[in-house]
Amino acid sequence: MRSVDSWLDRFCYKHPKLGIPNLMTILVAGTALVYLMDLFSNGMFSAMLYFSPTAILHHFQLWRLVTFLFVPLSYEPFTLVLSLYFYWWIGRSLEQEWGTVKFTVFYACGVLFNIIFGFLAGGTSATYLNLSLFFAFASLYPDLQVLLFFIIPVKVKWLAWIDAAFFALTILFNLINLNFVGALLPLVAILNYVLFFWSFLRDFTLRTFRRAQHQNSRQTINFKKAAREARKDKGYLHKCAVCGITDADDPNMEFRYCSKCNGYYCYCMNHINNHVHIQ
Repeated sequence: MRSVDSWLDRFCYKHPKLGIPNLMTILVAGTALVYLMDLFSNGMFSAMLYFSPTAILHHFQLWRLVTFLFVPLSYEPFTLVLSLYFYWWIGRSLEQEWGTVKFTVFYACGVLFNIIFGFLAGGTSATYLNLSLFFAFASLYPDLQVLLFFIIPVKVKWLAWIDAAFFALTILFNLINLNFVGALLPLVAILNYVLFFWSFLRDFTLRTFRRAQHQNSRQTINFKKAAREARKDKGYLHKCAVCGITDADDPNMEFRYCSKCNGYYCYCMNHINNHVHIQ
């Protein structure tokens, strides 16, 4: 199957004018402006912007198809500033990594899926759309460290797993309460992430499944048992099948087991690639 990146990159190359430069800067600045206007209007300004199928279809307020993206998700000043800066940083990083057109297409796909769902379900928001940005960022930079609360260093992939856990709990909670719309919204909102990262998700699932199979296989279990018995009975864990050196003789020597040999044959680094395979 042809990867999404293949046709998507070609599409972006052929349509260079589709991109919106500094898209996240526009979204963040617009959200901050709406927040300030709400302070002076007691929330009435954002009431004219949120997604409303009734207002769009019956009163032709077509601007709501876009302006719901600017409605603040929080009105607590510190939380709002922190979240806006965080998503601006993520969006800018993705735009620099992918290019303006590809990032715009990614975000526009998320917006389109949210709009379709909004008409079917009676409303939508940009909450999970922003989460899709974070999942994309974590997939590209899993080992990048950020300072949680500006103090605690943590890798982005662990934050993504925490968000994924809350994401799953939200869906489960809504299903338990028979709120099927609330359970479906998070899934629809990250369809753009699934579309763009399908190959990544497929390969990750296969690697995880194979790793679990290997760890639970009889061969792996027997190897762990044999390793414990060897250390207990012989005083060492690893011994090279060629030269006979052990980890007790040289604690700094690294040892590897050969997957091509028939059995548990260990070799030092000098012979792991220089030995006759035992069959």
